[in-house]
Amino acid sequence: MARTQLNLAAHLVRLESQTDFAGWRVAARRLATNDIPPGDVAWQVEPDREDGASDLPAAQADARLVVPRDFIERAETVICHCDPDRFGFLYRLLWRLRSEPKLLSIATDPDIRRLEAMEKAVHRDIHKMRAFVRFRKIREGADERYVAWFEPDHFIVERNADFFVRRFTGMRWTILTPHASADWDGERLAIGPGAAKRDAPAEDDAEALWRTYFENIFNPARLKVKAMQKEMPKKYWRNLPEASLIPDLIAGADRAASDMIDRMPTSPAPHHAKVKAKHWPTPEPSDVVAPEADDIPELREEAKGCRRCPLWRDATQTVFGEGPENADVIFVGEQPGDQEDLAGKPFVGPAGKVFDSILDDAEIDRRKVYVTNAVKHFKFEPRGKRRIHSKPSAGEIQACRWWLDKELDLIKPNLVVALGATAAQSLLGKAVPITKMRGDVVQREDGLRVFLTIHPSFILRIREPEDKEAERERFLKDMRKVKQLMAA
Repeated sequence: MARTQLNLAAHLVRLESQTDFAGWRVAARRLATNDIPPGDVAWQVEPDREDGASDLPAAQADARLVVPRDFIERAETVICHCDPDRFGFLYRLLWRLRSEPKLLSIATDPDIRRLEAMEKAVHRDIHKMRAFVRFRKIREGADERYVAWFEPDHFIVERNADFFVRRFTGMRWTILTPHASADWDGERLAIGPGAAKRDAPAEDDAEALWRTYFENIFNPARLKVKAMQKEMPKKYWRNLPEASLIPDLIAGADRAASDMIDRMPTSPAPHHAKVKAKHWPTPEPSDVVAPEADDIPELREEAKGCRRCPLWRDATQTVFGEGPENADVIFVGEQPGDQEDLAGKPFVGPAGKVFDSILDDAEIDRRKVYVTNAVKHFKFEPRGKRRIHSKPSAGEIQACRWWLDKELDLIKPNLVVALGATAAQSLLGKAVPITKMRGDVVQREDGLRVFLTIHPSFILRIREPEDKEAERERFLKDMRKVKQLMAA
């Protein structure tokens, strides 16, 4: 902000740091309860200042300042944006909310569009940091330590540091950025001043291994260059050891994809060689044995021989649920996919990786939740050597609901998350419009709460990078709501 603007303002607020949300909040309350309009306020960051609101009038004791909880959460995110006008902008929104309580729901309002754009930019930067930080070892043995260099667009280091503590708790590490640094010594997290790239270490021996790993997991059949560069902008390449491989991998992608398809094996179910019949009748209820399992491992064992519907005959195996038996929340998907069918575990394929990533961002520990599917066998249509997912029918959903009900009975969760329409139909006993009811909590007759949202595979099917990123952010917001419901 220009010095003339600071001098013209009737009130100057001095904040301790670029992310001093607590200081902004105290100052904003004092200003608003004294009816000081946004145009009379200037905001400045002065790190050596102990109390940035000390020059302001005290908050009026009898004045009420009520704003939506959603605004506080969103403002705490937007305060991390690099826009120097963000402090004044957020105060202007607060000022307007006093007389326009429904302001945040007006999507066409210019200020709300700006708020959403800034919020999205911060979340994207947080995601990029988590994806593209690469640690390098600088010491061995008892003094072993790892250091990484990253260049964020916004002031996200402090907000993002807890994620790295959770992810790399057993390491001692430092992340250096131009704005700030985060240091974890195994017990204490410290946020310090920024650094220069020359302070970061050079390449270490582990990076050759990492490049070999990246080259081997690169899937040329899924390559979309524009989408890749949208997700991994070139500005990050100079700090990624694998980036040196990307031009050659792109150049040889078409040939590599053809070779991969030629080598792809078929994966028939292990019982196919023994089965002669081509058509199988759906079992009558009287033909189905209903075992009385006392716990999840016993129920999982019983499900291996499930014949409640014809899907078992083409699937490789039953893919049962996974997670702790005392989980507070159960996530229910549609059915296992190709990779889940081969592995025998739920959510391990591409959609599962998206799911895991977004749970991480929402600070939900997958190890503490139970994950399962409405239908336990993979339904597909053969197409050459590939097996293409096919949506289960209402009859197949109903037949498999017995297993899901038993999982619910044994685990007794406080909340169930329906990932997609099939899961919702299985849990609620009827079809529901997910797009209209997304984010709603429906209470069943037995008292169980069911949170409705999309299946993460929907994000994978979106082609345009911007639309894909927007949908990912929506799903992340859904998972944050789930986190709040879990806490409640």
